[in-house]
Amino acid sequence: MRHKVLGFPFCSGVCGEERAEIEREVKDEDKLVSSRLTMTTNVQAQARVAGKSSSMPTMVLIAGWLIPGAGHLMQRKWIRGGLIMVSIIAMFTIGLALKGKVYTPNTGDLLDILNFAGDLGNGILYVLARIFDLGQVTVQVATADYGTKFMVVAGLLNIISAVDAHSLATGRKRS
Repeated sequence: MRHKVLGFPFCSGVCGEERAEIEREVKDEDKLVSSRLTMTTNVQAQARVAGKSSSMPTMVLIAGWLIPGAGHLMQRKWIRGGLIMVSIIAMFTIGLALKGKVYTPNTGDLLDILNFAGDLGNGILYVLARIFDLGQVTVQVATADYGTKFMVVAGLLNIISAVDAHSLATGRKRS
């Protein structure tokens, strides 16, 4: 039976058996939603446990660090991996062309240590630069400082992209 009590604008207009039926329906919906949430949580937990036992995310992280963009390419993210590879290699190459400094490990100045960490983020590019003695030992021209920053930023971008590939592999991030 539906009615509106005059003077009571918040009256639902539902009484007696109809109210009881609506309350039962709401409880059933709550149980259904609760069971769906539990199932979703269990599936996510199983996926996380399965992800921890797999070595794929670790391999993606290491490959993405050593070779720029490789972590995304391993996951068949061709466009993203290609863009990352081209941009990081281009930034590193531009840095070398501007006669930027390739940092070596030392315990000297704090900024040198941080720049070394950024350079090390380039992975195999840093190793090749050290093997073939590319880059300058000291900054000799004004543009060399820009070149140094290009190489450091390329390394930091490579670290970020490797972590992004790892997040995709573990399922913490969607596409």
